[in-house]
Amino acid sequence: QVQLVESGGGLVQPGGSLRLSCAASGSMIRVNTMAWYRQAPGKERELVTSITIGGVTNYADSVKGRFTISRDNAENTAYLQMNSLKFEDTAVYYCNANIRNSYGWIRDYWGKGTLVTVSS
Repeated sequence: QVQLVESGGGLVQPGGSLRLSCAASGSMIRVNTMAWYRQAPGKERELVTSITIGGVTNYADSVKGRFTISRDNAENTAYLQMNSLKFEDTAVYYCNANIRNSYGWIRDYWGKGTLVTVSS
């Protein structure tokens, strides 16, 4: 019964900042790589950033230098700090995590998403 829950989305002005959170809960043996994806209206879902359990990160070119991903392994939580937000950052943001559950099976889990709207 593993689940991911995102929070922190909302309305923000261009140039502003927002911080998203993703909390994993349930019967888990290990939470491996965690990631943030986003899907804008009429577009395909795309990878924004990811972080390994050891803290190694990667970013899409469109957000590099503006977004920062981090995680708290003790709390099974990932964060996305978004700065210098642009109109094109408007999207539903989804949390993703590769998890080994209590049965020993590995699979990716998805949150339901949180909406970020950048508008003046």
